[in-house]
Amino acid sequence: MARPLQEQGAGVIGHPVFAMMAPSGQQGGSAITIFVLQIAAFIAIFYFILIRPQRQQQKKHEEMLKQVKRGDEIVTAGGIVGEVVHVKDDRVTVKSGESRVVIERDRIAKVLVRKEEPAAT
Repeated sequence: MARPLQEQGAGVIGHPVFAMMAPSGQQGGSAITIFVLQIAAFIAIFYFILIRPQRQQQKKHEEMLKQVKRGDEIVTAGGIVGEVVHVKDDRVTVKSGESRVVIERDRIAKVLVRKEEPAAT
């Protein structure tokens, strides 16, 4: 016949982490402090792993969009590959094959080849 769990050494507070969180007469608010620290650590990890890198990537993309100029070869979010013919505010005219398409600047996914401007002599 199996022995009761308490005799086997498994109690309500069997794990050391749970023992630290258990309130005792001398540590009235330590469980809440540990809980708040755990939540703060979770938020910090979430920020540094997800939010911060995404913001950095978004800033790089916005900077790339500001630098788009005539002659650059681009790829749109829809998959159209073409050469920039005209840039005006938030609209870009792209020559792809035999046609020209006007797209929003925000829909440019990446710049494939940047046309270098000749140095002024």
